[in-house]
Amino acid sequence: MTINLKRLAHIRKYKVFEDYIELTAGSLVVALGVAMFLLPNKVISAGVTGIAMILEIKFKMPTGITNLLLNIPLLIMGIKWGGGFKVFYRTIYAVVVMSIGIDLFTAITPAITGDPFVYCLFGGLLDGFGIGLVLRSQGTTGGTDIIAQLLYRYQKISFAATFLFINTAILLIAIPVVGIVPVLYAIVVNYISTRILDTVQEGLGYARAVFVVTEKVEELKEKIISELNRGLTILEGRGGFSGESKPILYVVVSRSQISRLKRIIAETDESAFIVVSEAHEVLGEGFKPVSDT
Repeated sequence: MTINLKRLAHIRKYKVFEDYIELTAGSLVVALGVAMFLLPNKVISAGVTGIAMILEIKFKMPTGITNLLLNIPLLIMGIKWGGGFKVFYRTIYAVVVMSIGIDLFTAITPAITGDPFVYCLFGGLLDGFGIGLVLRSQGTTGGTDIIAQLLYRYQKISFAATFLFINTAILLIAIPVVGIVPVLYAIVVNYISTRILDTVQEGLGYARAVFVVTEKVEELKEKIISELNRGLTILEGRGGFSGESKPILYVVVSRSQISRLKRIIAETDESAFIVVSEAHEVLGEGFKPVSDT
């Protein structure tokens, strides 16, 4: 037992280290996309970074430091009302690294201009890939993510509605500053970014339905409920070869939670059997209300 606990502690420490490498890489990839492809062509990013880009184009305020300053009050709100410092420390780290990276890459990397196809494609690829890495390592890039979490927690306003409203407002504000054509390019970049983010997060579905066959049903059940705040169903199954009765856990999680769920399962029972499938529409508690249909 002592050996197993020591091994588990070692695995967790290694995973935290791995997460921070991924957080750093993802934040710097997003920063590189902004500095090389988006900002030089006045293609506005989504969220708070987009506001920071508008301020640089209009008033020559450095995008990185402005992004950091704009995120500070949002991070304070998240810490105070969104679950405390423990929930947001990875987000704080990602925001700081990304903000520093934007100004650093702006100073040392060449600006890619000219062909809109090139800078829209690669700007969107880097943005989506970087954000996907950050989310996969249990962080966020701050900004509208924090606003969306708080609005969902206290007002049950969906993430999609919040992102749509805020990003639309930012793009409308950007039109007098950069013109209509760069804003149209920004929409293309945002679409590419979203598709790549989905791929990095393992699939294109709205949510993930997961079946788990495990010998440690009660232990895993408690971890899923306490750490993911998700309900689940225990089904009764029977092995086709052995004929033995086996409980099966069935749980539906959001796209951003699937990596964390798999980690919880691996830490609890390395011999578990897992099936993950896309759930294109989920109605009920924790997801879209049934009344919205």
